[in-house]
Amino acid sequence: MNTENMIIEELKDSKALLEGHFLLSSGRHSDKYCQCARLLQYPDKAEKVVKVIKEKLKNVDFDIVVGPAMGGIVVGYELARQMNKIGIFSERVDGEMALRRGFEIEKGDKVIICEDVVTTGKSSLEVANMLKELGAEVVAIACLVDRRDESVELPYEVYEAIKIDVKSYDKENCPLCKDGIPYVKPGSRNIK
Repeated sequence: MNTENMIIEELKDSKALLEGHFLLSSGRHSDKYCQCARLLQYPDKAEKVVKVIKEKLKNVDFDIVVGPAMGGIVVGYELARQMNKIGIFSERVDGEMALRRGFEIEKGDKVIICEDVVTTGKSSLEVANMLKELGAEVVAIACLVDRRDESVELPYEVYEAIKIDVKSYDKENCPLCKDGIPYVKPGSRNIK
C-alpha cells in the first residue's frame, strides 16, 4: 500500500474524514471536513501518519516545533517527539496568538509551525508573525492534511503528510447553502 492510501485509510478508519456541510475555521464552507483530532486520539495512528512528515523534514534544519492551539498541539508534540526537538504550543490571548505557560523563543531560533489541517494558512501566518516578533526564524509549516486550493500560496514551504483536494466556498457562493443544507461548525475558532 502506498503512503497516500495508508493515510486515507487511517483517516477513514478513525472517522476523521467527514462528509456533509461544514463551516471551516477560515469562515469558508466545504462538503468535506478533516477532524484530525479523531485520528490523533489513537497514538499508534498518529505516530504512523506523523512519521510521513518526519521523513519529509529529515533534511530541514530547525530547533523548535510550535503547534497552534488547539489543532496543532498534539501534532506538534508528536512531530517534536519523533524528531527529538523541543515542542511547544501557542494559544490565543485576547484574540491574539501568544506563547504562555513559560514557553520561550530565543532570538534566532529556527521554528517549524505544525498544524493538523491547513486550508487558508491563517492560523499558521498569525503564529509566524508572533514568532518573528519574538526574533525567531520561521523555517516551514508542517501539517497532517494540506487542503489548500491552488489559489492559496504561503510564504513558507509546507510539509504535509497528505494533500487532499477538497473544494471550499465563501458563504455567498456556497452551493450547499443555496440548496438549504444546514452546516455544522466542527472547528475550534470562533467565527464572526
